[in-house]
Amino acid sequence: MELGRPASSRRKLKDLLLKKDNRNCADCNAPDPKWASANIGVFICLKCCGVHRSLGTHISKVLSVTLDDWSEDEIDAMMEVGGNASANSIYEAYIPEGVTKPGPDAGHEQRSNFIRSKYEFQEFLKPSLRIISGKSSLESSSTKSAKDSFRSTSGTERQEGMVEFIGLLKVKVIKGTNLAIRDIKSSDPYVILSLGQQKVFDHDTFSSDDIMGEADIDLQSLITSAMAFGDAGMFGDMQIGKWLKSDDNALLEDSTVNITDGKVKQMMSLKLQNVESGELDLELEWIPLDQ
Repeated sequence: MELGRPASSRRKLKDLLLKKDNRNCADCNAPDPKWASANIGVFICLKCCGVHRSLGTHISKVLSVTLDDWSEDEIDAMMEVGGNASANSIYEAYIPEGVTKPGPDAGHEQRSNFIRSKYEFQEFLKPSLRIISGKSSLESSSTKSAKDSFRSTSGTERQEGMVEFIGLLKVKVIKGTNLAIRDIKSSDPYVILSLGQQKVFDHDTFSSDDIMGEADIDLQSLITSAMAFGDAGMFGDMQIGKWLKSDDNALLEDSTVNITDGKVKQMMSLKLQNVESGELDLELEWIPLDQ
């Protein structure tokens, strides 16, 4: 007997698995996959499952289709992607010459190199979708170009490639709550935002500033969802993506990507790390270059 999941949810997951494109592993084409990456939205075999687990749940959250208890949100995330064909149209859109997708009988090293390149380094995405963060800074409540450098692979050697403008990222700091006290009774906090890393500092007039926490943000769900849907103004209000809360990220709850009034936005609540207390609420908005 399975507990914790209503029958309707189990049927949705089972029906998705039975689709033709999902009857083979998304990464090596092995038949009859029994595992899935809930946040990426693909069905995978046991051998590829081991590599996915090594990536960490911030990249791939692996669950057994038959043995694990799935939450409604995790099933909804799989349904939103639509399965292997839809996910691979993004993650395998551009496989460079000389890179071969592993087969069911591939060795562990070939399998691991391919899966890491595909999901961790995102080397097979179209250049306009690659979101490996550069070092561009984003100031609080401001809009700047998001410079995303992408990488190419030659054997085990990785080097920085060209820098490409793919859009604008608008970050609005909504509020901070329960922030750490760094002065006598309070603090004068300010926020420094940069691609890939967010830090909150207390500003001291007569002494050096004190760190008040930090939190990493994964932009993958926002940018890939926005690029996949194109002109958001053509759609009504709807959810188009989700970044799932896990033990490996700073989310207080799942963070959804939505089209709202023709704009792609993502609200998130973060628990500040490396500090005794503090939470930060942000609103992210993705603006394509043609707007």
